[in-house]
Amino acid sequence: MRDEQFDVPVTIESERIGRPLSVTRTVQAASLLVDKWPDEKRGPKYRAALKAMMDAMEQRRAVGSARRAFTAAAKEAHVFVREGRH
Repeated sequence: MRDEQFDVPVTIESERIGRPLSVTRTVQAASLLVDKWPDEKRGPKYRAALKAMMDAMEQRRAVGSARRAFTAAAKEAHVFVREGRH
């Protein structure tokens, strides 16, 4: 499995209130999805993002596509802050 860097970071709300988290790599995103994502926020876009991240790490999907799936899951879970560096 390869840890690929996102071309555009995705910033989400972190567990620590007031401390946004910049997600920049596939392994980081996959770890958040598996270990930190709230159970009640694991909807269809979450499942699609998890599969997309695994596919990207196994080089079966483009990293940009996996990042977009992660962004969609963050929006679905209402933890999305922004894309890009700010």
